[in-house]
Amino acid sequence: MKLYCLSGHPTLPCNVLKFKSTTIMLDCGLDTTSVLNFLPLPLVHSPRLSKLPGWISKDGAINLEKELKECAGRVFVDSQPEFCLPERELLDLSTIDVILISNYHCMMALPYITEHTGFTGTVYATEPTLQIGRLLMEELVNFMERVPKAQSATCWKNKEIQRLLPGPLKDAVDVWTWKRCYSMQEVNSALSKVQLVGYSQKVELFGAVQVSPLSSGYSLGSSNWIIQSHHEKVSYVSGSSLLTTHPQPMDQSSLKNSDVLILTGLTQMPTANPDGMLGEFCSNLAMTIRAGGNVLVPCYSSGVIYDLLECLYQFIESANLGTTPFYFISPVANSSLEFSQIFAEWLCHNKQTKVYLPEPPFPHAELIQTNKLKHYPSIHGDFSSEFRQPCVVFTGHPSLRFGDVVHFMELWGKSSLNTVIFTEPDFSYLDALAPYQPLAMKCVYCPIDTRLNFHQVSKLLKEVQPLHVVCPEQYTQPPVTQSHRADLMLELQPPPMPYRRCSVLNLPFRRRYERVYILPELANSLVPSEVKPGISVATVSAVLQSKDNKHTLQSVPKPPPAPPSKKRKRVIEEPPVTLAHKPLLSGAVPLEAFLATLQKHGITEVKVEETADGHILHLQAEDTLIQLEEDGTHIVCDNNEPLRATLRDLVLRFLQKL
Repeated sequence: MKLYCLSGHPTLPCNVLKFKSTTIMLDCGLDTTSVLNFLPLPLVHSPRLSKLPGWISKDGAINLEKELKECAGRVFVDSQPEFCLPERELLDLSTIDVILISNYHCMMALPYITEHTGFTGTVYATEPTLQIGRLLMEELVNFMERVPKAQSATCWKNKEIQRLLPGPLKDAVDVWTWKRCYSMQEVNSALSKVQLVGYSQKVELFGAVQVSPLSSGYSLGSSNWIIQSHHEKVSYVSGSSLLTTHPQPMDQSSLKNSDVLILTGLTQMPTANPDGMLGEFCSNLAMTIRAGGNVLVPCYSSGVIYDLLECLYQFIESANLGTTPFYFISPVANSSLEFSQIFAEWLCHNKQTKVYLPEPPFPHAELIQTNKLKHYPSIHGDFSSEFRQPCVVFTGHPSLRFGDVVHFMELWGKSSLNTVIFTEPDFSYLDALAPYQPLAMKCVYCPIDTRLNFHQVSKLLKEVQPLHVVCPEQYTQPPVTQSHRADLMLELQPPPMPYRRCSVLNLPFRRRYERVYILPELANSLVPSEVKPGISVATVSAVLQSKDNKHTLQSVPKPPPAPPSKKRKRVIEEPPVTLAHKPLLSGAVPLEAFLATLQKHGITEVKVEETADGHILHLQAEDTLIQLEEDGTHIVCDNNEPLRATLRDLVLRFLQKL
C-alpha cells in the first residue's frame, strides 16, 4: 500500500492512495497562497497601483520594470494571479480511478486534474460539497475574468533571475508549475464527473474496496472517508470539527479499528479559540460603527460567513446597530445564502427542527426580509445607487488580490476611522495588506477556524486507536514562531509517519488475507474431519476463478466424453487410470509414546538426538535413522523394505488421516 503526497499544504491536501489494485485520489486542494506574490486586480482604475515604480536590481543588471512593481519595500508580480497546483509529475494522474472530496475548500484544483491529465474516473462528493464548491469556483473565475490582464509575466520565473530577487519571491517554490485560473467551461466539465453520495453510503470500487463518507462536522456536507476491503481499513480524516456550529456533528465511532488513519486539515490557528474570536469580531465591529467608520470583512462566500451573520443577528439589537446596513457582495451571494437554507438534512439537529416549524434554519433570511442585510453580485449596478455609510461589507477574496474587496481597500484605506477585520485563517493578514501600505485604516485579526486542534485530535486518536497514523510533517513539530510549544504538535506512540510534498510512503501494512467464496454444490461435497475439538478440516479440489476482484472456488469440470469414432478399432482403448488421492496427514508424533511402541516391536537400542526442528532417532542394531520434525517425518533405511514399511505403519498410528 503506497501513499503519494502531491500537496505540501496541510489544510489543502492532495494525496493518492494505491490500495488493492485501485488508485484513489484523496482531495485536490488548490494552494492559493501563491497569489500573495501578485499585485491586486482593481475593479476600478487605481492611480496608486498604476504609478508604482518597476523593480530594477541594485547593480542595474536585471531590469524587470514591466513585470515586477515595488510597494512599501516589497516586490510584487504585475500579472494575472497564478495558483500553486498539486504535483503532477510524481505519478501518472490518468491512472487515477476515483477522487474522493472531503469538503468544498479541498476541491478547488479539480478542473486542473480532470481536464488536463487524461483522467477518466469518477469523483465522489456530497451534494452540498458539489453545489457550494461550484459557487466558489464560479466566483473565482468571475473575479479573474472581470479584470483581464493583457501581459503575462514569465521572465521573473527564470531560476537564475528568481535567485536574485528579494524575498518572499526568491523563496517561492515550483513557480514554473504555477497556473492561471481555469475557465467556466472547464469547471462545468470537471463537475460533470462528480457522482453524489450520502453519509454512510457504501460505494463499491471494482469489487476490490468499498468507500464510504462520514460526517466530519466542519462545513455543510463535509466528509471523512472510510476505505476498506474485507480485512483492511483505512480512514481519511480531513477538515473535521467537534464544535457545535451549523453542520451535522462529526461521526467518530465509525473511525474505530483502522489499520491506517491519514490525518490532514487540522486548525491553522491552534491558539485562537473560535468563540473568543467571534466575540472580538462583534466588539471591534460595533466600536468602529459607533465612531462613524466602515467595517470591511474579507471572506469566502460560504462557510464562516453563515456563522458571522448568525452571531451578528443576535448582537445587532443589543449593540444598537439596528440601522447599520450590512452588505454581502459576491457574484454568487444570492445562491450561497439560498443554498444554506435548503440543505436541511446536512445541518445540525437544532437547525433541522426549524425547517418543520416552518422557519428558515439560518437567521440571515430574517435579516434579508427586514432589509438589514442586502446582497449584490458586484459593486457596479444597484449597489452603487443604494450604498450608504457607515456600513459593514462582507466580500471576497480573503487574499485581497482580486474581487470587490480590492475596491474597498482602495476606497477606505486612507481613513483611520475604518477597520478591516480578517476572519479567514488561510492567508497571513500582513502579507495580504502589503500592497496597500502605507495604510491608515485599522486592522483586526480574528481568525475563526473551527477545525480540530492538537488537544482534540490527541483525544480522538486515543478513542479510535488506529494502528498507524500518517500526517503532514508540519504536525510533527511545533510551529516555527512558537518552537517552545510542545503542545502544538502530535505526540503519539508509535510516532506518526510524516509526509511532505512529493514524498512517497510505503505504509507499514501487509495484506495477509483474501476472502474466497465457495459454490454451494462444491460446499455440499466436502467431508469435514475433526482435527481438534471444535475444529474440522476438509480437503477440496477446485478451480479458483478470479473476476472483478472476487475469488470463487468452483467444481473441477469433468472431461468431455470422447466422440464415437466411425472407424472400427482393433484395440479397445482402456480408460485412463486416475490415481487415488493420497490421504493428508495431520498431528504430531509424541516421542515417549513412539519409543514405547518401538520397544514393543523389539527395537530396543535407540539413540535419541535433539535438533533445532525436532529429534533424530538412531536405531543402532538396524542401522536406520528416523527424523521426527514439525512438518515431516523421514525414515532413512538401506535395503530393508520390510523394516521401512513396519516403521512407516508405526508412525502412521500416531497421525490422523484426512
